[in-house]
Amino acid sequence: MAGARAVRIGGAGGFLGDSQVAAPQLIAGGNLDYLVLDYLAEATMSVLGRVRRKAPAEGYARDFTDWVWKDNLAAIREKKVRIVTNAGGVNPHACRERMEKIAAEAGYSFRIAVIEGDDLIGRVGEFAGEKEMFKGDAFPAPETVLSANAYLGAFPIVRALAEGADVVITGRVVDSALTLGPLAHEFGWKPTDYDQLAAGSLAGHVIECGAQATGGLFTDWEDVPDWAHIGYPVIECHADGSFVVTKPEGTGGLVTPAVVAEQILYEVGDPQAYALPDVVCDFSAVTVKQVGENRVLVENAKGYAPSGCYKVSVTYTDGWRCIAPMPVVGRDAARKARRQAEAVLTRLDELLRQRNLGPFRATRVEILGAESSYGAQARDLGVREVVTRIGVEHDDRRAMELFLREFDAPTTSMSVGTTGWFCGRPAISPVARVFSFLLPREKVTPVVAIGDQRIPVQEGPSPQPFDPAKLVRPQVVDGEIPAGEEVEVPLVEIAWARSGDKGDAFNIGVIARHPALLPVIRRALTPEALLTFFAHEFEGAAKPEVRAYELPGLNALNFHLLDALGGGQFASLRMDPLAKGKAQQLLDMPVKAPVSLLKLAQKPRSASAAA
Repeated sequence: MAGARAVRIGGAGGFLGDSQVAAPQLIAGGNLDYLVLDYLAEATMSVLGRVRRKAPAEGYARDFTDWVWKDNLAAIREKKVRIVTNAGGVNPHACRERMEKIAAEAGYSFRIAVIEGDDLIGRVGEFAGEKEMFKGDAFPAPETVLSANAYLGAFPIVRALAEGADVVITGRVVDSALTLGPLAHEFGWKPTDYDQLAAGSLAGHVIECGAQATGGLFTDWEDVPDWAHIGYPVIECHADGSFVVTKPEGTGGLVTPAVVAEQILYEVGDPQAYALPDVVCDFSAVTVKQVGENRVLVENAKGYAPSGCYKVSVTYTDGWRCIAPMPVVGRDAARKARRQAEAVLTRLDELLRQRNLGPFRATRVEILGAESSYGAQARDLGVREVVTRIGVEHDDRRAMELFLREFDAPTTSMSVGTTGWFCGRPAISPVARVFSFLLPREKVTPVVAIGDQRIPVQEGPSPQPFDPAKLVRPQVVDGEIPAGEEVEVPLVEIAWARSGDKGDAFNIGVIARHPALLPVIRRALTPEALLTFFAHEFEGAAKPEVRAYELPGLNALNFHLLDALGGGQFASLRMDPLAKGKAQQLLDMPVKAPVSLLKLAQKPRSASAAA
């Protein structure tokens, strides 16, 4: 680490709905310079876009204004913590107005900046010829568009802070920019300081999901103390880009190299080409090292010039969907539930034809409690209590209304043990899809609105745009797998893993519990093996593919499974459209490992414990 000065940033929000305890905990005990809160995902943008359609003064994160802001004003002022957040959603000016009203009523005044320019909803007519960057689909009809936003970078935030902002409210920026902005401001990083920008972006990536960096979702969950009082992450960043991940004293949770490595790999595709507006990051040589109790040092991120484009994310409606649950109890519960669901869908198909509505364009039946999401890896557990989950899609809302009239009829006419659903009617909702494309940076002008000023922050093309063909991939020389007796163990005995969605794809990062075990993992987890293991996830896929990447610095492999989530997020009928459970499923995969190496695993686990 270069120099003694460190900038301390706390990550108090990972999504719209994160815990209200995070901000007060970090403000009180984090000794912070900055607090960042990330509220936006692609699915969230579609929700906020629908809200703004109905109520033009809404469309921002009320969780922030009415919880974090309102409840912590005095502490924010006393501790002199500056805040950077994308709580502005699709209406950042309305967010600022609400904040200023709340602050004035409490007797406070803050200098609040708004970052504009990301919202392109008024320009969708310009993009009619664009093709979806991942699948090549045509641009959606303008009247179906809910939101259209360019993912801005960190330098508009840098300018807002330089203008003296106490709080910076953004719309759609890349999540990591909320952290990179303060770091670039404090350390004077320039747009061409690519290694530092990559390191600052990695710091933001680590804390953008809140407590996932401090033990949340960790493979070895039993090692994580006191979930109820889990500590939210604090990073101590230095001018060279190195940083320490920690948490407030006296809080629950856990900060170890494995915990941090899992989060580094979360929702990453190619770890050597993690493209952001300000920099293309290479995480392949990144290292994590324990430097104290609940303190992990992260170093060696590398950066390249960005592409010179902004990614634009458009969310739009495409028909209707409904998902309905129905509990079934008793012997043969799973078989009864499936037969019943299939009978309901058969009846509905006939009713739709009678009304000339056409068939459902998609249906899905999952029996929760009977390992439906495991595909061919499911075990017959003989469960006596399940919930049938029936999902349907149609172009016509009337088909959804028909479904709602019919889905719970089996309560008195089909399977014994059907209990009925007494928690309210399921909701009809639009199918929300995402359309992504690249737009040259010079076609978007970010603006800092602060006080009476509106300051353009124009970002032109990169002097030498990133060329992925010039990437030098790690030269992997497999260590020899020792000869001798081998036994079959679940993958979890020799690895940690974390998974997350990437649109209609997901990744699984797999980290060896000891470097000597990495060749064993590499031998077992070939792309072909993962295609087979997750065959059920590629159902309906036009181009199923698994890509594998090496991260020697973390003793890890990253797998990117493409066309694998049935549309992803609000366009998927699947139980796990965000791929939160895919790593857990893979960790049950049986692999052969030399007996002589198993003792090297940091925390050996019995097969029964992993089952």
